[in-house]
Amino acid sequence: MPVVNINADIGESFGTWEKGDDAGVMPLINSANIACGFHAGDPSVMRTTVELAMHHGVTLGAHPGYPDIQGFGRRPIRMSGREIENMVAYQIGALMGVAAMAGGRITHVKVHGALSNVGAVEADVAAALARGIKGVDRELIHVCLAGSRMADATRQAGLRLAGEGFIDRMYDEDGNLTSRQNRDAVHHDPAVAAAQAVAMAVDGVIVTREGRRIPAEIHSMCLHGDEPTAQAVGGAARQALLDAGVELRGLPEMTF
Repeated sequence: MPVVNINADIGESFGTWEKGDDAGVMPLINSANIACGFHAGDPSVMRTTVELAMHHGVTLGAHPGYPDIQGFGRRPIRMSGREIENMVAYQIGALMGVAAMAGGRITHVKVHGALSNVGAVEADVAAALARGIKGVDRELIHVCLAGSRMADATRQAGLRLAGEGFIDRMYDEDGNLTSRQNRDAVHHDPAVAAAQAVAMAVDGVIVTREGRRIPAEIHSMCLHGDEPTAQAVGGAARQALLDAGVELRGLPEMTF
């Protein structure tokens, strides 16, 4: 029986500005990637999101990104390796502190947006990300794009790797995510997203825009909680996976 995890980027509101339907998405997932205040989120939002996740038995993860509130962390910023290490460690530590106040524990890290996209293709950035995570806690699971430079760097650092696929994103022919500048970058149709999830879990492939099927070992599948269709897409994908005989688990319960 295939075993996978469903994660979501979540807790991405800020102050009085609300982003996404966290309450609607949380029951659909196994692990939460919680924004740590740089691209989105703030201490109060972090605490609320941690408590919501714990209420639903969802495991906790840090979702660090570039310091880019206005651009939602989706704009690359050139930084040195040391700056990236420090920035990632700072954000993980912030969420660890907030989680501890609620009686929770951080078990994974998933990098956000442009920082993840750059790390997926640039080896030096990927290595800096791995060093930042390992420097905080070498037992943390790094959730990152399967087949990417980040995956390679994670293995080389001796960290636990959860290869990630995306329920709601289009893939290009090289196996990377298509740019969000393209109108079809995000799948809003629940049926399309559900079929993509089943292909990853059951067939072990990611399907590109041209229909190419690229073999990939997927441990965790991402749902973007900030999308207005997240609840519909996530619900359809979850049900399709269960109907296909896939077992859903939290990341700490899985073997990598």
